[in-house]
Amino acid sequence: MGSLEGKTAIVSGAASGIGRATALLLAREGAAVTVADIDEAAGPKVAGQITDEGGQAIFARCDVSQSADCKRTVEETVAAFGGVDILFNNAGIIRRADVLDTTEEEWDQVMAVNIKSIFLMSKYAIPYIIDAGGGSIINTGSGWGLVGGGDAISYCASKGAVVNMTRAMAIDHGPQNIRVNCICPGDTDTEMLRNEARQLGETDEVFLAGAGDRPLQRIGTPEDIAQAVLHFASDASAWTTGAVLVVDGGGLAG
Repeated sequence: MGSLEGKTAIVSGAASGIGRATALLLAREGAAVTVADIDEAAGPKVAGQITDEGGQAIFARCDVSQSADCKRTVEETVAAFGGVDILFNNAGIIRRADVLDTTEEEWDQVMAVNIKSIFLMSKYAIPYIIDAGGGSIINTGSGWGLVGGGDAISYCASKGAVVNMTRAMAIDHGPQNIRVNCICPGDTDTEMLRNEARQLGETDEVFLAGAGDRPLQRIGTPEDIAQAVLHFASDASAWTTGAVLVVDGGGLAG
């Protein structure tokens, strides 16, 4: 415990799911955490849980597709905690549809939340990470950023971009001692996954049962993914950058 003592982390999409689990874990490891999310009801509760447990946290209302929100979130973090060491670009959405059934507005929204957000949050956070002497950026990709998936054209395109964007950022900012890595979760029991079931007209029970059909014989939990993020956030991965870590219970193994 305490592997992140003295560090400050920004977690986007931190009001629920993987973001929430990661914000809590990073705080328990000693980091001060900015809980960044558009959800003004659930976000403060996550920050409150961290402070109730003796940690340091603030909530920042942030639409990650908007430049002004991203800039303000970083500035509020620096004002509260003095800097930025870790950025977890986790906010994301999914639209289950093929090219014919995806509207232009839906395409643009998926790209804005899943890709543009990483550009914006990183753009405003990196100068402060440089000031800190370096740090870690972790981006949330997907197994469908490495292989294709059905009825998810915009999501697959966006997550494929996250994977290669991570590599490009690692090359650009390695000389500044900033490590940039990507996690690619498999199906994880979150509200976003349950929303997929509704989009496809399936029940949660049937959809989640199918999602658990993989070598480890279960669906992932947000805490499973949070542990992978912690690895990249901490000095345990001090010589790792540009890496893509699949965390999916073996779903892509064969």
